[in-house]
Amino acid sequence: MKPALTLPRIACLASALLLAACATPAPPAPPKPAAPTLAQVMNDADAAARAGQYERAMALLKGGGTSYPADKTPWLQMAQMTFDRGQYGDAIGHALEALERDPDDKVANSIVAVSGLRLSGKALAELSRQNNLNGSLRSEAQELAKLLRASIGEDVLVPPARRPAAAGKRAAGSGAPAAAAKGAAPPGGTADPFSGLK
Repeated sequence: MKPALTLPRIACLASALLLAACATPAPPAPPKPAAPTLAQVMNDADAAARAGQYERAMALLKGGGTSYPADKTPWLQMAQMTFDRGQYGDAIGHALEALERDPDDKVANSIVAVSGLRLSGKALAELSRQNNLNGSLRSEAQELAKLLRASIGEDVLVPPARRPAAAGKRAAGSGAPAAAAKGAAPPGGTADPFSGLK
C-alpha cells in the first residue's frame, strides 16, 4: 500500500520538474536610462530658450534643480530668465533658491536687489498716482531713499523726467543749466544711477 501512495507523488514531482525545465527564462529587464548630467540639462534648456520655447526651458531647469538639489546653476538660470522677462517676483524666488545653495553669489544677490527695487518703484508709483503715499509709509520711503543714496553714492536716485520740447527751449538760453533742466547725463556718465546694476 505504501508504494501505491508514493507512485502518484513521484509522477506529480516528475511532471513539475519537466514543466519547470521546459519553461523559457524571462527576458532581462531593459537597463534604466541614465539620468542626464547637469551640463546636458543646461545645454538643452539653453537651446530651448534660444528657440523661443520658454516653458520647455523652465521645465528642464526645474527638473535639473530637482535632480541636482545641491547645485545653484539651474536656479540661477531660472532667476535670470524670469528677470529678463520682467517677472521680478519669480526672479526673486529663484534667486533666493540659488542663494540658499551659495549665499555669496553676486549675480543672485544683484537679481534680488534690482528686482526688489523695480517692484518697489512700481508700487510707489502706483501709490503716488493714487495720492496715498503719506504718513508713516511716506517717511519709510524717504528713509529707504536716503539709505539707497548713501549705498550707491548718488544724491538723486531717479533723475527728473525730461520735459517737453517747449520747456527745453526755455532752458536752452541759459547754457549749462539747460543740460541740468533736461536731465542730461554728466560727462562720461549716465543719467540712470542703476544702469550698472542692469
